[in-house]
Amino acid sequence: MIKPKRLLRGDTVAIVSLSSGLAGEPEILWRTYQGIERLKRVFALNVKVMPNALKGKGYIQNHPEARAADLNAALKDPEIKAIISCIGGEDSIEILPFVDLEAIRQHPKIFSGYSDSTTIHMMFYKMGIVSFYGPALLTDFAENIEMDDYTVKDIEKFWFNCKKIGNIAPAEYIRPYGLSWNIENKMTARQIIQQHGYELIQGQGIKQGQLIGGNLETLVSLINTSLFPNKKDFEDAIIFLETSEDTPTPPAFEDMLVTLIQQDILSQCNGLVIGKPFNNIYYEAYKERILNVLKRYKLIDIPVLYNMSFGHNEPKHTVPYGLQAEINCYSKQFLIKESAVQCT
Repeated sequence: MIKPKRLLRGDTVAIVSLSSGLAGEPEILWRTYQGIERLKRVFALNVKVMPNALKGKGYIQNHPEARAADLNAALKDPEIKAIISCIGGEDSIEILPFVDLEAIRQHPKIFSGYSDSTTIHMMFYKMGIVSFYGPALLTDFAENIEMDDYTVKDIEKFWFNCKKIGNIAPAEYIRPYGLSWNIENKMTARQIIQQHGYELIQGQGIKQGQLIGGNLETLVSLINTSLFPNKKDFEDAIIFLETSEDTPTPPAFEDMLVTLIQQDILSQCNGLVIGKPFNNIYYEAYKERILNVLKRYKLIDIPVLYNMSFGHNEPKHTVPYGLQAEINCYSKQFLIKESAVQCT
């Protein structure tokens, strides 16, 4: 996998809407610009809003070719060093026919987003480019009052630093969703709930492997498309999975895990890391379903580290596709064994 170049203060990043056009809705624009301001103030970055990114939900939904045009242009623009998704959605797959996949390979750049952005990550993965299952503009960068320090430090570590990442500690708290994105709430801090660390729910020893995965619902939806990885990509891998704000019921969650097993995916891996469920909904039920499914299919030796701080969680840490990671079952640690970006 080819790593993109690191970010430097003063670099330019692009803002794109590749799925939902929520960032361009009049009642949300205040939050969009708040996220942009944070990129400038907290990280000293310049920001280029791509031409179609803020045209609103209706236009974005009806014009996948415009979404793809923004991605293609951002990739080919030598001034732009990173591409940040505004938010997820549900139809990133529609831009596939219009994306210049070779441009991803020829112009490796940081790409960050989560949820339905799993689809875009798979485009980067297919082209052999490391991308980042991580922060999005409207959520992490635009947090009320200020960004979470945990998220800020994680971005610094992954995007601006060429050293080995090392241990990824769990966030000490979560910010449950529920406070609406009304401008009246702009200076209202969301509550925080203290949380415990990672849970090792099965497995032993120390296991390593390349990282691959994403949002569970999106990943399963890609199975019959050209973007779904080859089976060999899951061999000896550390697979990371998390669920969305749609909070799949425990039976639906189990069905998706079974689907991956039936695709001969989970049986080949060296370990699983599972993100904390959205707002802690079905926390114990999901854990029980994971154990039951793995036992039923005789996969009880696969280490499973649960309650991870990525995906639909704030604050969040990043998970980089294709890099070597480690699950230490003795210390309940998750480590990334190399740098995420290159210096030159």
